Amino acid sequence: MRLLVLVLFLAAAGAAAWLAMAAVRSVSARSAPPPPPPTPTESVPQLPTLRIVFPEGFTRRDMARRVAEINEIAREERQLTTRIRQQEYLDLTADHAVPEQFAEARGRPLEGFLFPATYDFTPETTTQELVERQLEAFERNWAQVDMAKAREKNLTPYDVLIIASMVEKETMAPQERPLVAAVIYNRLRIGMPLGIDATIRYGLDVPATESLRQSHLQSDNPYNTRNRLGLPPTPIANPGLASMQAAAHPADVDYLYFVRKPDMVHHFFTASESEFYAKACEYGYGCR
Repeated sequence: MRLLVLVLFLAAAGAAAWLAMAAVRSVSARSAPPPPPPTPTESVPQLPTLRIVFPEGFTRRDMARRVAEINEIAREERQLTTRIRQQEYLDLTADHAVPEQFAEARGRPLEGFLFPATYDFTPETTTQELVERQLEAFERNWAQVDMAKAREKNLTPYDVLIIASMVEKETMAPQERPLVAAVIYNRLRIGMPLGIDATIRYGLDVPATESLRQSHLQSDNPYNTRNRLGLPPTPIANPGLASMQAAAHPADVDYLYFVRKPDMVHHFFTASESEFYAKACEYGYGCR
């Protein structure tokens, strides 16, 4: 009986203590001040975004001119001053480190390595940062080029890049890239001058809007592939991925000649010299 009374007493005491604690919590909750509002965070103003487009086939000088054009647009239309500069772009790309596998290109301009693409930047982006982004894009894309077939022909990665630049400048129809590459490979194989007029334009800085004169064609210039054997000393433009892949994987054809058709887009390809001259005459490029 005493044990039962003791149990009931302890239970009553525990319940009373719990009710007292609950009451204290309730009073505290009612009397506690509300939590302070969160401290507002300072929003960092977003820098305006600008965009520069480098088309496939642009030379580094073309790209430097595009930098100047974008600066002018930013200044006149958006009242912004950027940190990329035309002359600094030319200076940085005249002599810059190249990817390791292109050792033979060391000490030469970055022509061929400045990957053509669309790049977003801010007014705080420097010329150095823009060039580095182009080089990073080049390496990402070059990693997709299979060099196996080119190595069979004893061509180096730099050789393929030079060929890719010629393919880029000579073609407008995508399906013709491997065909133009095949003509270059075939001519190299038999020791025939490449005869790529785009290399002459590059070496003498003759714009595409100006016709090549006889003095240009006969010039003693290292980029004159009409009177010199082999590849030009450097790429003549900055090719895109499709031209790089075509330069590494030319079509399996025996073509040695091509001439642009009247539509100014497509070419006629042949292995026959007489057929080439006949088509050139037909298309209005002169008869012989």
